[in-house]
Amino acid sequence: MPERQIRLFGDPVLKTVSDPIIEIDDRVRGLVQDLVDSVGLPGRAGVAASQIGVNLRAFSYNVDGVIGYILNPTVVELSGEPDLVEEGCLSVPGLWYPTKRYPFARVAGIDLDGNPVELSGDGLMAQALQHETDHLDGFLYIDRLDKENRRAAMKEIRESTWF
Repeated sequence: MPERQIRLFGDPVLKTVSDPIIEIDDRVRGLVQDLVDSVGLPGRAGVAASQIGVNLRAFSYNVDGVIGYILNPTVVELSGEPDLVEEGCLSVPGLWYPTKRYPFARVAGIDLDGNPVELSGDGLMAQALQHETDHLDGFLYIDRLDKENRRAAMKEIRESTWF
């Protein structure tokens, strides 16, 4: 499979709320394969469909050697005291900023057979679930930064070679 190009900050698809998947067909199965293949590359904990230019609610994850996907995810639980964790994003390459995330997260959705699925975890998994669901809701992690860090991130983006 040729690698799907990751959309970068400034692409309108990254700021668009993703549409729910209504019908599971060959197009959706192909999307899931692309997401799973894309997240398997080194240094990737998650890839949302919007990051590869598809405006559908789906993402893949790769945490602790476990690769998977979920369709139509919604956050059903966030718990613990939110804390600042270093976070980066494939769509904002080269930037890492402290981002407030809950230490535990649970999302619910479906699989390719339409069966209910729940994913949950703490640490990196909790962070990935929140980060990828944010993508599907039209948010980038830099949208969650405090004012000072957001200003610094925007300056860094404007000065980057990829922007």
